[in-house]
Amino acid sequence: MTDDLKHTVLNGLHREMGAKMVPFAGYEMPVQYKAGVMKEHQHTREQVGLFDVSHMGQVILRGPDVALALETLVPVSIAGLAEGRQRYALFTNEAGGIEDDLMVANRRDHLFVVVNAACKGADIARMRAALEPRGIAVEPIEDRALLALQGPKSEAVLSKLNAQAADMTFLDVATLTLNGAECWVSRSGYTGEDGYEISVPNDAAEKLARVLLADEAVEFIGLGARDSLRLEAGLCLYGHDIDAATTPAEANLAWAIQKVRRSGGDRAGGFPGADVILPQLSEGASKQRVGLKPQTRAPMREGVQLFASETQTQPVGQVTSGGFGPTVGGPVAMGYVPSDLAAPGTELFGDVRGKRLPVSVVTLPFVPAGFKR
Repeated sequence: MTDDLKHTVLNGLHREMGAKMVPFAGYEMPVQYKAGVMKEHQHTREQVGLFDVSHMGQVILRGPDVALALETLVPVSIAGLAEGRQRYALFTNEAGGIEDDLMVANRRDHLFVVVNAACKGADIARMRAALEPRGIAVEPIEDRALLALQGPKSEAVLSKLNAQAADMTFLDVATLTLNGAECWVSRSGYTGEDGYEISVPNDAAEKLARVLLADEAVEFIGLGARDSLRLEAGLCLYGHDIDAATTPAEANLAWAIQKVRRSGGDRAGGFPGADVILPQLSEGASKQRVGLKPQTRAPMREGVQLFASETQTQPVGQVTSGGFGPTVGGPVAMGYVPSDLAAPGTELFGDVRGKRLPVSVVTLPFVPAGFKR
């Protein structure tokens, strides 16, 4: 480990619990615990996993017409977001590419934004440059940790600390007292399972984590299983499946852009890259992100080139995420292919160490979502 890595407030607890620590997005983070990635993955699918995601950026935006102001940076409807609700959003650039994906919550008198760890410096700078001249205060939060409680028994676990947790449905946001601390809770997460993300004051984070871990259904889960869980759920990892050169339509994220922001909508356009993004939403893009199911036991990992036939010399696409899917019981992947090769059932070939191995385009997700609607 290098001395310049940042630590989350739970670093000592991770070490106490036997975590293997690795550098990630400028932080020292747990990649796995003693049970290992496979068992951690299955435990989250069957019971409850507790993830430390405190490395992510938490930001409050407040000021006049803050929702409309944020709409100048994202193609989604923020003004239409009801109080106590959260929405997935995208920062875009003038070329239509995705600079980051984020979550935005309407907390009545302000917006609460969560951005990716590796992008948070650039995201905060982007918001300050665009929003502060409009009278919006951009307030990064440094005194709160962020925990994710994920899995089918999450509601039962969190309800023991506050019964109101059971009343929440997918993408609801509420302020709940948990173990004596005021927490900002959303019913969301990035595993495809039911669960919650909990913003908790730093000085109460370890106590809350220990109380949650004391429940027999809960285990600490590292970055390794977090990655395999989100891959089976068909969820994008920024910097891999989406980036500044990938548009929302190409990434199959058109569902995130409401009609009101599209061509013909009351608040159409007005965000970076609208002249590229809006036509693609109407007419389609030349390539698409798809699910990929290798037909052998060999995983197809990021960077594997895809070919339309076993003998073709020019690749038609590339894998952006791939590995073994513990719940699926075999290798799974995502990647980009031309739109005319994106239909489920299309057979392609991936070049794995010089061998052309068959892979089928499949519908995402690999594992159905368990959200409480």
